[in-house]
Amino acid sequence: MPVETPCIRTCRIAPDSGLCTGCKRTIDEIMRWRDMTPEERRAVMAALPAR
Repeated sequence: MPVETPCIRTCRIAPDSGLCTGCKRTIDEIMRWRDMTPEERRAVMAALPAR
């Protein structure tokens, strides 16, 4: 089953945290998302609420 993206199309990287203000991913996570395995995507998704 594919893992949906957390992107909400509000793409701005906050300089203080380095996280996107919309989806809370790092720039590295955003850039690698298409190439991540489903397990890697699930790990990122699980970490987002704590960010």
